[in-house]
Amino acid sequence: MKRGFRFSLPVTVVITAVGYVYVSTVFVFVDQWFGLWSSPGIMNAVAFTGVAIACVFNYAVAIYTDPGRVPATFMPDVEDADNPVHEIKRKGGDLRYCQKCSHYKPPRAHHCRVCKRCVLRMDHHCIWMNTCVGHANYKVFFIFVLYAVIACIYSLVLLVGSLTNDSAKDEEESEGSFRTIYVISGLLLVPLTVALSVLLAWHVYLILRNKTTIEYHEGVRAMWLAEKGGDDYSHPYDLGAYENLISALGPNVLCWVCPRSRHIGSGLRFPSAYEKKAGASASK
Repeated sequence: MKRGFRFSLPVTVVITAVGYVYVSTVFVFVDQWFGLWSSPGIMNAVAFTGVAIACVFNYAVAIYTDPGRVPATFMPDVEDADNPVHEIKRKGGDLRYCQKCSHYKPPRAHHCRVCKRCVLRMDHHCIWMNTCVGHANYKVFFIFVLYAVIACIYSLVLLVGSLTNDSAKDEEESEGSFRTIYVISGLLLVPLTVALSVLLAWHVYLILRNKTTIEYHEGVRAMWLAEKGGDDYSHPYDLGAYENLISALGPNVLCWVCPRSRHIGSGLRFPSAYEKKAGASASK
């Protein structure tokens, strides 16, 4: 499902920053280091343009893809033994009901106060996308962050290389003309690269554990309560690193960096570690 266009200042800031980084990288850093129309210059300009296009495309898809709505007709089947309701915050299989939306919530769905609705497998609300990151757009969000990190690191390498290049160009003229661009780019790229790299590492961790950001924080409390009661706690949807990767990025490894999410299902039911253990026990 696609979302309509709505103006957002944070999204405008992101697009402006991306445009500035692209222009300064291609027309200043590449040009000052290699010469834009030289073979290395054209190669680097084309490569960076490809990464930038992939970054912007995935960002747009993540924004305009609805993260996942709970169907108005959804009703949990309490008699279905093969479809247990796993609640992370509380013990047992209590039915989850949203007082604000006045309907039942499937497992892993949460109400977003900003979007004013329940979101399937909600991870968080992202102000830089003006929408939630949830079941339907989580993969493309992750791919966008990945391409954004690659683009930032690539741009930083070209920035440093162009500054340290011992070319025959007039050094004083080059520094005087582009000093402001180098300073602004450095002040923008360094913290952006660090922040996006940390964000990427965080979501790699979450994917390997099959958790959302919300579930991580709920799990911390659940673990504390379990330890307080002398019990052990384990995340109910952790199927193992490889199966977790497949559930998030898809079964085809070649498509892991493509914004395709045909493998995700309805978002109303997710396989759990309990079902996996039960299946393994039954096969013995």
